[in-house]
Amino acid sequence: MPHNFFKEIAQNHIFIITLIVWGLAQTAKVVGGFFKEKRFNFRWFIGTGGMPSSHAAGASALATCVGLEHGFDSAIFAVAASFTMVTMFDAQGVRRSTGQQAGILNKMMDDFYWKGQIEDKRLRELIGHTPVQVLAGFIFGIVCALILY
Repeated sequence: MPHNFFKEIAQNHIFIITLIVWGLAQTAKVVGGFFKEKRFNFRWFIGTGGMPSSHAAGASALATCVGLEHGFDSAIFAVAASFTMVTMFDAQGVRRSTGQQAGILNKMMDDFYWKGQIEDKRLRELIGHTPVQVLAGFIFGIVCALILY
């Protein structure tokens, strides 16, 4: 019997919940940005950075669902939980540092631009997350997964 890829994906409730939680976290960023800045910016939905961390939310929702489905003492939960830890470390560590470096480089580029020495092209600065944004995403993901599971 041939596999029906899309049907199998649609029936994978762990994957669907993970996507829903990621989408809810991204939507929370848009809503928060709208109230904070009094304007709508679609980039908040598709972009990285911001509160809460959708990376942490999606990864923690995945690990929570896997734990509920297969047991928190299972090998597959250990894999999902390890993936979550790496994702959260990356979101607030490496990617945040990259964003800070971009900010410094943008300031240097501004100095060169105003002196007429270089063309202006800005780097993205909002790449990573603060530890609070990651923690908020982590908690958001677990709570949403428990509700949706």
